Amino acid sequence: MTRLLFSILLICILSILCASCALPGSATGAKQSQPWRGVHVLMTTQDKTEQLTEVVGELTGLGINVIIAEINYGYEYQSHPELRAGNPNKKEQIKKLVAECRKHHIRLIPQFQCLGHQSWSKHTSPLLVKYPQFDETLGQYAENEKIYCRSWCPLHPEVNRIVFDLMDELIFVFKADALHVGMDEVFLIGEDVCPRCRGKNKAGLFAKAVNDYYKHLAKKHKIEMLMWGDRLIDAGKINYGKWEASANDTAGAIDLIRKDIIICDWHYEKRDAYKSIPMFLEKGFRVWPAGWRKLEATKALVEYSRSFENSRMLGHLNTTWGTVPIKDLTKFEPIVYATSCFR
Repeated sequence: MTRLLFSILLICILSILCASCALPGSATGAKQSQPWRGVHVLMTTQDKTEQLTEVVGELTGLGINVIIAEINYGYEYQSHPELRAGNPNKKEQIKKLVAECRKHHIRLIPQFQCLGHQSWSKHTSPLLVKYPQFDETLGQYAENEKIYCRSWCPLHPEVNRIVFDLMDELIFVFKADALHVGMDEVFLIGEDVCPRCRGKNKAGLFAKAVNDYYKHLAKKHKIEMLMWGDRLIDAGKINYGKWEASANDTAGAIDLIRKDIIICDWHYEKRDAYKSIPMFLEKGFRVWPAGWRKLEATKALVEYSRSFENSRMLGHLNTTWGTVPIKDLTKFEPIVYATSCFR
């Protein structure tokens, strides 16, 4: 009788462990149990979350097993309600999405855009509106004229405390085992008008921000951290231009940050080679290449990525940036192609 009970218990334990391994790279499963077939979705409003929840089953059928949900200020934050934007998501809506993703064995990873992208056109995000003292270029660029996007100052002594409060809420409501911190296209950093950053090494400033977020996520919460990789690529060495690579001296941060951060290496144009991929692999990072809407560019990126037989090559991430309705994600040709290649 004792042996029978022991056998039943052992089977139950093994079943639980096997189920946990179904999610690629999850905190409880294997780091690389299967290729990461991902899609990045802007999920900043209630309606988008409801739409995404409705198509989770369809995405699973296509082969998607990871969703990056960029939420930013689009959540009904309790710690800082003043930072809610637009028609923010409610806790109940997020919980429904989480449940649906778990039902279909999709790993759901929230994203909170850090450091850069704190404005778009004439609209400035809530953090710099409510706390203008955090602005890297305080008092400059009225109505955001002559700049791409605002940044917060990585050296302001109070900014991380508030940002970490927001991260903590997202980690809790998403039951997250990872968080994407964004950090792409940071053009305003180490500016002369900032009394804290003036004259400081820009790679060091960028690395400090990365390491601050890593310490909070990986050290405190024991979860994984993802980020876009463009600011770690030297535009003077890899000819991608100032968008896909850094022309403002942040690239040196690549040697100052932890190698267990997952680098989402985005490229949206067709190229013969994507030299940043082997560079990140050689540095010791796990790499998740990301494409967008041009099918031929996605094909080229997928083909190049698959030429590397490396356990740290994760798969492919499809970005969408609002160019395809959420209900039509499974018909989006780049997603269909990429998921078929990583079966």
